[in-house]
Amino acid sequence: MSTITIPKKITQGTELVIIPIDDYERLLERQVPEFAPTLGEKRDLARARKNRAQGKYLTIHELKQKLGFTG
Repeated sequence: MSTITIPKKITQGTELVIIPIDDYERLLERQVPEFAPTLGEKRDLARARKNRAQGKYLTIHELKQKLGFTG
């Protein structure tokens, strides 16, 4: 893929890259869709953050110990 970089001084501080349209379209096809959490997931995340702030969590090491994993 050939690219051309336009210097920041020409674009007023933002560096731009020019690529062929075919390459650009391939990049768009590979894009991962944006995550949009459900209301339930948002609630779960808020509860998890609250528990973490209150110190109510286990480290990975503690979890492994409680589950009986060794190593």
